[in-house]
Amino acid sequence: MKIDHAALPFVLMATAPAAGLWWLWGPVVGASALVLPVAIGLFFRDPDRTCSQDPSLVLSPADGTVMYAGPALDEDAPIPAPADGPWQQITIFLSLFDVHINRTPVSGQITQVRYERGTFLPAYKAESSRNERSEIWFDHQGTTIVARQVVGILARRVVCRLAVGQQVDAGAHLGLMKFGSRMDVFVPSTATLIVAPAQKVRAGEAILARLSA
Repeated sequence: MKIDHAALPFVLMATAPAAGLWWLWGPVVGASALVLPVAIGLFFRDPDRTCSQDPSLVLSPADGTVMYAGPALDEDAPIPAPADGPWQQITIFLSLFDVHINRTPVSGQITQVRYERGTFLPAYKAESSRNERSEIWFDHQGTTIVARQVVGILARRVVCRLAVGQQVDAGAHLGLMKFGSRMDVFVPSTATLIVAPAQKVRAGEAILARLSA
């Protein structure tokens, strides 16, 4: 399984104490301390996914559990709203055990990438929408889709690897969030939501919504 290169500094920091314990107390104690760097490396795992290229589908950009699916909450909705009506919102919570590599929900061109500083509230709380975040806007064949990476109490950094003007396929690598977080996806009011709260989803494979023809 691939491990994202962002894991390297965290794995090295976690390996240093294990090396010291190995030198002080021997291989048994040192080897047991290697559990931590191995666990950190697995957090940054990047499994292969088979991603649909059906232009009518909005794919999940994150692994996790759906917290909310419905009309966009006033405090969360991106500005401006679509011309054809208000946003609909899907919010996904990522636990420490979920894959944290994020993927693009649709194909198209990146029209905006917004980074905003904020708080560091637990990602499962509704008010975590005020947390530090990165917002990516997609022009998908004339339809605007927005994905928002939101940090949590442990995830203190979002990594977006997309740039304005870039063309992407659905399910392409978007970036990652470090150590527990949430992902919001906003689609037009004309889209049909497929998921419901408490449903488990996988990035690039689960279908969140179907766009109107």
